[in-house]
Amino acid sequence: MRWFSAVLKQTAAGLRLLLVMTVLLGLVYPLAIWGIGQIPGLRANANGSIVTVDGQAVGSSLIGVDPVDPNAKDDPANDRYFHNRPSAGAQDVLGPGDPSSSGPSNLAADNPKLVEAVKKRQEAIAQREGVPVAQVPADAVTASGSGLDPDISPAYAQLQLKRVAKVNHLTESQVAQIVAENTKGRGAGFVGQPTVNVLALNLAVKAARH
Repeated sequence: MRWFSAVLKQTAAGLRLLLVMTVLLGLVYPLAIWGIGQIPGLRANANGSIVTVDGQAVGSSLIGVDPVDPNAKDDPANDRYFHNRPSAGAQDVLGPGDPSSSGPSNLAADNPKLVEAVKKRQEAIAQREGVPVAQVPADAVTASGSGLDPDISPAYAQLQLKRVAKVNHLTESQVAQIVAENTKGRGAGFVGQPTVNVLALNLAVKAARH
């Protein structure tokens, strides 16, 4: 019966190891990481970079959710909001997309479907902003890899500036100042391109109206 005793010992040792590793990796480690994430300075990022106004959550600075203005249903030029880049998963030409899912179109740059989608987006944005198609910047008509990019280029923000100022009864200089204050430069001074967070823009415009 020595072999049976050895099996019992090995089984008991395996169960003890399983229990210990379950406690360490299933309880202690997650709680430790959560605790570190609550340290001041890390808390906001660890909790999803939630943006709040008057104590109420209004979105995340990391997830772009394109706003919808009901007043612009029949007249796109009557839209009060700055808008995100389009989502590949959107049913309409410009969106909005579904923030519960994300992903690219996986279409090649010369794919007829993508070319047609870009053309329609250019025409829709040009009509909304009252400018020639040639003035519509690339990021305004191309979806990001996630489809939920929270930022746009300063060029796309400038393109929307005049409309947003007019519909919100603000001066163009007021809105231009808001865009400037919410424009982030290149990372470390040389990485990537300057960006503007759309949620921050719209919240600042709303605050300026009051």
